[in-house]
Amino acid sequence: MKLVLTIVQEKDANRLIDALNEANIHATMLASTGGFLREGNATILTGVEDHLVETVLGVIGRVCHRREQLMTPIPPVVEPVDSYVTYPVKVEVGGAIVFVLNIERMERV
Repeated sequence: MKLVLTIVQEKDANRLIDALNEANIHATMLASTGGFLREGNATILTGVEDHLVETVLGVIGRVCHRREQLMTPIPPVVEPVDSYVTYPVKVEVGGAIVFVLNIERMERV
């Protein structure tokens, strides 16, 4: 058994859950926050048999894509604001961070 722990951008979370369900793979979604932009993320937990790990990774790769987003940097508190760049910059967001962990036992009750 494996636990596939996936962190995705909030925008991709519902589409990923739907795609996993269509592939008959059960998943649990937890709201989380973090990353460079401090935006909402979702942590998706999936317990699967070893032979289904590649199927799960395929679904994740198909649904979660990297994309560019414009953001306006927030000026730092400790430096003078007049020397800080305030125009929007492009950053890469999206995609997924995936951890595949061995688990000894899983039960659905």
